[in-house]
Amino acid sequence: MIKKSLLTFCITLLVLLASCASVEKHNLQVTKLHSVEDLHEDIDKVYKQLQRHHPHLYQFTSKEVLDYKFDSLKMAIKEPMDSRTFYKQLAAVTKYVGQGHMSLSPPGKHFDRKERKALKGAKFDINNLDFEYLDETLFVSNARGADSVLINAEVLKVEGETPQDLIKKYSKIIASDGYNTTFHNRVAGRRFMSYYFYDKGRFDSISLTFRNSDSTFVKSYKRILKIDTTALKTDSLTTDSIAIEKPKVVKLTKAERKAKKQANKAKRKYNRNYGYIASRNEYTRNLNFVGADNVVGLLKIRGFSNGNYKHFYDESFKTLDSLQTEVLVIDLRNNFGGRLNEITYLYSYLTDKNFTMINPSEVNTRFPLLKSVMSNTTPTTAKVFAGMMSPVLLTIDLFKTKKKDDTLYYTFKSAKEQKPKPLNFKGEIYVLINGNSFSASSILSTKLQGDERATFVGEETGGAYNGTVAGFYKVYEMPHTKVRARIGLAHIDAPYKTTPDGYGVKPDVEILPTYEDRLHHIDPELQWVLEDIEG
Repeated sequence: MIKKSLLTFCITLLVLLASCASVEKHNLQVTKLHSVEDLHEDIDKVYKQLQRHHPHLYQFTSKEVLDYKFDSLKMAIKEPMDSRTFYKQLAAVTKYVGQGHMSLSPPGKHFDRKERKALKGAKFDINNLDFEYLDETLFVSNARGADSVLINAEVLKVEGETPQDLIKKYSKIIASDGYNTTFHNRVAGRRFMSYYFYDKGRFDSISLTFRNSDSTFVKSYKRILKIDTTALKTDSLTTDSIAIEKPKVVKLTKAERKAKKQANKAKRKYNRNYGYIASRNEYTRNLNFVGADNVVGLLKIRGFSNGNYKHFYDESFKTLDSLQTEVLVIDLRNNFGGRLNEITYLYSYLTDKNFTMINPSEVNTRFPLLKSVMSNTTPTTAKVFAGMMSPVLLTIDLFKTKKKDDTLYYTFKSAKEQKPKPLNFKGEIYVLINGNSFSASSILSTKLQGDERATFVGEETGGAYNGTVAGFYKVYEMPHTKVRARIGLAHIDAPYKTTPDGYGVKPDVEILPTYEDRLHHIDPELQWVLEDIEG
C-alpha cells in the first residue's frame, strides 16, 4: 500500500514538474526575440498551409501579387523580433487573401496550475463595456452593472492613446471578404478591446478617458482576483471579533418546492430557446412588435450560434401567424454569423417554395472534417479520440465529398433541397444590415435578396455576396513564433452571384447611423422602415 502511494506521488510530482517546465518553455518562446531565419521559416510554412488548404486563396489577390507580398515581408525582416511584433507584420500581409474568416492571433502567456486557480473567477469590469465606432468617434454603446451610466460616453483616450489612432492601426490588419470596407470600422469598434489585447498583450489594468455630456473624466479598471476563503475556519467565524450572521433559510412547502422547480425548468427552457447569454444578460434572439399599434413584427437575431433555435422559430412564426402579422422586420445588424443549419431553418419560414440554401462547397481535400480536427493545435487527448473515431470521420468525408470537373466539393446539409414550413410567413419583409452583418447572416441576406424576398435597409454587409471560405477550419500554429493561423477549408456560397466580385449585400435603401443618433436614442434604419410602412 505504501509503495503504491509512493508511486502515485512520484507520478503526480513528475506531471506537475513537466507542466511547469512546459509553461516556462512556452512563455520564454513567445517573449524572446526570434532569429531572422526562424521568422522566415514561419512565413514559408504558413503560406504553404494556405496554398495546401485554402480553396479560394487567389480569388481577390493574384498568385503573383500574393507571392510578392510574402517575399517582400521576408526581405523586410532583417532583425530579430518577438512573436507579437511578427504577428502584426504578418497579419498586414495575410489580410490580402481577402477572406474575413482567415485570421491570425498572437500567442499569449500560459499559466501554471497555481496561477490558473488564482485567476479562476476573476472579475475585470472593462468586460462590462461594449463599444461602437461612428463618425470617427469611439463610444460606449452598451454597459452592464454600475457602468450603465457610461452608455453613449465618448472615449477620448485609452492609456494615453487616442482610439482614432488605434483603430487606424488595427484596420491595417483586419481582413474582410473581398474588397469590402464597411467591415473595418464596424468590427474595430465592436471588438475594440480584443484588438487592443492583440496589440498590447495581456493587461490587468487599464485607464480610459471619457467625455459624457460636458464632463471629462478618467476611469480605471483592474482585474480583481476571487478571494480565497478556504483558509477561514468555521471556528474563527464564531469569535467575538468576527460576527457572521447566518442567512435565514425559508422552509418551503411541498407544493411551493414543486412550483419553484417547474418555474426554474421553464426558465431554463426559455433561456435555451432564446439563446440566453449570461455574461451579457441578453438573449441571442428576440421577437417583439413595433410601430403604430405594435403590429409590425421585429425579429432581432444577434447571432446564429447559440441555443435551441428550432423551438424559438417554431414559436415565433406560430405567433406571427396567429396574429396575422403582415410585415416582418429582421434585424441582422452586428450579427457575425454562425450555423448554416440555423439560417436554413429560418429561411424555411420565409418562403413558400422548395429551395436550396447554398451550393456544394469547394474544398481542397477529400477529408476536410478530419483535417480540421487533426490540426497541430488540437489537444493530444482530442487527437487520440479523433484517431479512434477516424473510421467514422473518414466515412463521413468520403460520403459527402465528390469530384466534379477536377474540383472537389463537400455537400453540407444546407446544400440539399429543403421544403418550406407550413406556417411560412407570406407578408412583407424588411432586413436591417450593416458592416458587421457577416458570414451566415450575409449568406441569408444573399438568398433573400436573390429571391427578391425582402427590402434591405442600412449599410453594405461585411460578408461577401458571392460567398466566403469557412465551414471547417484548420488552426495552424507556427513552429517558432507560435502565432496561430485560422484557415477556412470550404467555400460556402448561396446560389446567386453578382458583379463585380468582392463586395457585400448592398442595401436597397442606404442609411448610415451617426453618433448624434445614438445620443438621442434614434434608430434611423428602423425609423425609415416604420415610416415606409405607414407611407
